[in-house]
Amino acid sequence: MLRTFAAFMIAAGLACAAAPASQPTRVIPAGVSVAGVRVGSLSAEPARARIEAAVARPRTISYRGAATVVAPEQVDASLSVDAAVSSALAATPRSRIALPVHYSQEKVAKLVLSLARRFDRAAVDAKVIGASAEGPTFEPARPGVAVRVATMRAAVAQLLRNGIRARLELLTMTVQPGRTLAHFGPVIVVTRGANTLRLYDGRQLVRTFRVATGQSIYPTPAGVWSIESKQRNPWWYPPTYDTWAKGLKPVPPGPGN
Repeated sequence: MLRTFAAFMIAAGLACAAAPASQPTRVIPAGVSVAGVRVGSLSAEPARARIEAAVARPRTISYRGAATVVAPEQVDASLSVDAAVSSALAATPRSRIALPVHYSQEKVAKLVLSLARRFDRAAVDAKVIGASAEGPTFEPARPGVAVRVATMRAAVAQLLRNGIRARLELLTMTVQPGRTLAHFGPVIVVTRGANTLRLYDGRQLVRTFRVATGQSIYPTPAGVWSIESKQRNPWWYPPTYDTWAKGLKPVPPGPGN
């Protein structure tokens, strides 16, 4: 009986010796982050859950107080979280690991173009709005704004890779007007009461001419006009649409024109 009991104790001891010791749970080294998300000292599953929750958050693009919220699914963003967690487990302490993200380049491009249609503002050229005794009066030019489309596509892609609560400011550039007051060019001011024509370079008077401005019953029309065509030493031809000119003949160039 004693011999049987001793044999049983020896067998039990051998079985315990043969059983493998339980493996400790593997954790990510301290200070490691994935796409800005801190996962140090976490095991694989908690780290995976934290990363997925962070990268699934909508992103915000801001411009002058207006916010555009972009959900990752809008651009078909998909994440390589498993690869990132594996890299984090094998990393050295305080490593920063990028998160591989795949997305639709076409949908990102459409997103950026929609922002451009919303926020682009065309530049406005300076223009003449009237005249006074001092010369022409102007409405000043105003610069425009354009979204930096190519740069914004890259910035949105980077925003999708970022797991922290980052906010992207819309990237724009100033569009300069084609005509400003400083380089406006020639302006003509006709004063009907004084029968004068003054030529200006912007606001600078260049020369004054004596001109005919029509009879009181057929005056030169008031307003702001643009010159559509110019001729050197032109002939005058009677207008066919006015009865007063009926029977008149063309007048050649010269003082009597």
